[in-house]
Amino acid sequence: MATPQTNSPTKLSVIGAGAVGSSLAYAALIRGSAQQIALYDINETKADAEVRDLNHGTQFTPSTGVEGGGNIEVVKDSDVVIITAGAAQKPGQTRLELAGVNTNILKSLMPKLLEQAPDALYVLVTNPCDVLTVVAQKVSGLPTSRVFSTGTMLDTSRLRFAIAEVARVSPRHVHANILGEHGDTEFPVWSSAKITSIPIREWVDSTGHRMFDDTLLQQLGDEAMHAAYKVIAGKGATNYAIGLTGARLTEALMSPTRTVFPLSSVLDGWHGLHDVALSVPTLVSSKGVERVLDVPLDDSELAKLESSAGKLRETLSSLGF
Repeated sequence: MATPQTNSPTKLSVIGAGAVGSSLAYAALIRGSAQQIALYDINETKADAEVRDLNHGTQFTPSTGVEGGGNIEVVKDSDVVIITAGAAQKPGQTRLELAGVNTNILKSLMPKLLEQAPDALYVLVTNPCDVLTVVAQKVSGLPTSRVFSTGTMLDTSRLRFAIAEVARVSPRHVHANILGEHGDTEFPVWSSAKITSIPIREWVDSTGHRMFDDTLLQQLGDEAMHAAYKVIAGKGATNYAIGLTGARLTEALMSPTRTVFPLSSVLDGWHGLHDVALSVPTLVSSKGVERVLDVPLDDSELAKLESSAGKLRETLSSLGF
């Protein structure tokens, strides 16, 4: 049902025309992630202005254009709906501190979106995205395959960029993931991290010296996990990279070809976890989440996973979920 029909154009709707939503719409437009793009915001003036600005450049893009404004009917018949609307994260504020206000926004928003796009796949970007994924799934009653978040997909991209800079290779050759909460308890999985097919701890420089010791791995992990705070402190928001992340995910969700990303969906037995959403390697396609992959984790990583899940459970419990 969520698979786009081959005889109709694919449609992405972005909810929220702030820095993240407008950047995501822009990235999807220039990449051609969907044939139709809609941008909705309760601030009609802002949404109209963003749509007008985006459309002025469509002579140079593969997508046909952007529609949008303050009428939620613009979301009608979407294949993918990406939710970026909510209170913004402030300097020094953790993602979980946003939970209460954004939960209330989402509880009001989801039923309205479902009226317009009952067959869509729903992707949460609004933070705390792991908590809101559970909220959205419970409020909507949709199967867990159709409600999920970008989770640590961007954090993983940050980690791969950092590793690639040190190794002086393309990030495409780096295979390493950050799992868990999209937040302070997330963690890099070093036990299976590789550069091309070489375990990261065995990667050597031109002299044969092993480059990635535990000290450097700790530094790179910390850099990736806390990158957002540095960007927010400097410019007030993170928007371009998450925009590209959402656009790339949209492309995977518009395709019958299956792709693996670290995404956050409500888990049901993965490593013994239930009714909590956190990021794990996830197989997605136009059907949504097809399955989560049972990747090997060492004892320390399993402990970090449980710690991350525990923190999210506490927040969900405080919100009544």
